[in-house]
Amino acid sequence: MVRADAVRGGGAALLAVLLTGCMIGPDYKRPDLDVPAQFAGEPKTASPTAADTAWWKQFGDPQLDALISEGLRNNQDLVAAAARVEQFYGALGTTRAPLFPQLGAQATGSRTRASELTVGRAPIPNPYNATQVNLLASWEIDLFGRTRRLTEAATAELLASESFRRGTVLSVVGAITTGYVDLREQDRELEVANETLTLRKDTLNLFERRFRGGVVSDVEVSQARSEYAAALRTIPALHQAISERENALSNLLGRNPGPIVRGRAVNELTVPVVPSGLPSDLLERRPDIRQAEELLMAANARIGAAKAAYFPSISLTGAYGQASRSLSDLWDGAARVWTYGLDVSVPIFTAGAIAGQVQSAEAQQRASVAQYRKVVQAAFSETENALVGIGNSRQGLDATQMQVNALANYSRLARKRFEGGYTSYLEVLDADRSLFSARLQLAQTQGDVLLQAAALYKSMGGGWIGLADQEAPQPDVRLSERPAVFP
Repeated sequence: MVRADAVRGGGAALLAVLLTGCMIGPDYKRPDLDVPAQFAGEPKTASPTAADTAWWKQFGDPQLDALISEGLRNNQDLVAAAARVEQFYGALGTTRAPLFPQLGAQATGSRTRASELTVGRAPIPNPYNATQVNLLASWEIDLFGRTRRLTEAATAELLASESFRRGTVLSVVGAITTGYVDLREQDRELEVANETLTLRKDTLNLFERRFRGGVVSDVEVSQARSEYAAALRTIPALHQAISERENALSNLLGRNPGPIVRGRAVNELTVPVVPSGLPSDLLERRPDIRQAEELLMAANARIGAAKAAYFPSISLTGAYGQASRSLSDLWDGAARVWTYGLDVSVPIFTAGAIAGQVQSAEAQQRASVAQYRKVVQAAFSETENALVGIGNSRQGLDATQMQVNALANYSRLARKRFEGGYTSYLEVLDADRSLFSARLQLAQTQGDVLLQAAALYKSMGGGWIGLADQEAPQPDVRLSERPAVFP
């Protein structure tokens, strides 16, 4: 005799099997990575908490802060990235839906006249009415985990889209900072060019007066005019570069092309402190690495979905309703209709279709592994380059400043020597050209130090992305770290 509780226990076990079944295919495991123990170029003075702060505020320019806030609110790439997260959230809901029974309702009504040559003159109303109302139900039992693997893949793709959105936040902050620093550096170059142009114009006027007085030759006037023209030639190109930079920044800010309000000069901006971190930290801190890993998880899950096609698919269907020739009799007990059934489908011969799908899924997974490793290696390289670049650019700045100071003194002495008649004007020209070039190089080097700092924060990622994200457009979904595949 079988006990009732044993029957109930067996039924519960069967139901659990039907609900969860088995999961065909490999479970995800992070690939082995060759992660360096530390960054070779990291200075001992690096700050372990700097990467979790709003680093752009360390430049000390409220105008830059305002531009970044505006860009985070209005940048169209961020708006599109937020919408993309909502798109993948909807796709997850669609993919996940077959895990649950599907319910529907159907109502039909018709009036029909049959040919009397076929139905005769039997005492059946002709024409006649037909009315039917049904409640429909169907459920494809995910016994071998195909839908759950597809849901796992859709979940990973959803989280990959969120990582892409956060990566866009990183890119927008970095691009606005870079663009602003470039703009201020070009502004400084224009100032140097205008100062040099004024000086050379004064020199040209002086030489023309001396030539009229017979003090200098036409050769020296021509030399002075040539140097004036050389300085004049640089100004239109700088104006063009500044206009293009302003328009590019306007695009990042989500506005039409136009002027950008300036704040502090490039040489007045404060260089942010160097952040510190371990190479292994990048695996969690950089959005592009997390995105690549989520896409790898999706590709891994699709192998199981493809292999599940080798196994039977089982569906339960049913319908319950009322049917009658007369609307007034529709809810009569005798009008009740119902049906239920079990549908089992087993692949026997598919001419390699399923094998091809499995092969394709496995190849995609291998490609995703390679892409993931490539992204990780690129992150290590970018961070190392930025760390080395900060040190080298600071050394270059010191050397360039020393050169400018020396050339300024050389130019001053050369003019005195020329005015005293101890040397030719060629010495003045040489000193002037060298000083002009070095002053332009100094402005570029000052900007380069700031750009290397921005590049380092971008390459390291960190908690600052979350701080910036608070001002960015958010997807209209509730997104947990990893939504449950089956509730």
